[in-house]
Amino acid sequence: MALEGQKAPDFDLPTDGGARIKLSKLKGQPVVVYFYPKDDTSGCTKEAQAFTALAPEFDKAGVRVIGISPDSVASHAKFRSKYDLGIDLVADEEKKAIEAFGVWVEKSMYGKKYMGVDRSTFLIDGKGTIARAWRKVKVPGHAEEVLEAAQALAK
Repeated sequence: MALEGQKAPDFDLPTDGGARIKLSKLKGQPVVVYFYPKDDTSGCTKEAQAFTALAPEFDKAGVRVIGISPDSVASHAKFRSKYDLGIDLVADEEKKAIEAFGVWVEKSMYGKKYMGVDRSTFLIDGKGTIARAWRKVKVPGHAEEVLEAAQALAK
């Protein structure tokens, strides 16, 4: 499980744009990595839209925002296009980063247990260390809270 003060687990995963993002190659700049359960579901859409709305502020602070889910690259491309999302979406179909960060957890809905992504966000400093971790994220106001922490870190 990834904790504040620890080195962030590295990943090298495909984006919906056909590129790849390797976390360790982004050293020198703060990065927000947020994990979400599924493309085009209500909470995940609101979260992606909130990060997109604040993308210019994150850019101004020199902070990259990366959303990760177990969905495919094709699913991400559709999701980005449908909602005109302006952040990186990364596919982790094998759940390597999801498991490394400790966000693949047992969940329960209507009394039925299943494995899924615990909505979580990590703010990683320019040295690759986790500066802040938010787990069991509630979407309203979350992107704004992350932006404040990112701006403080980037100063």
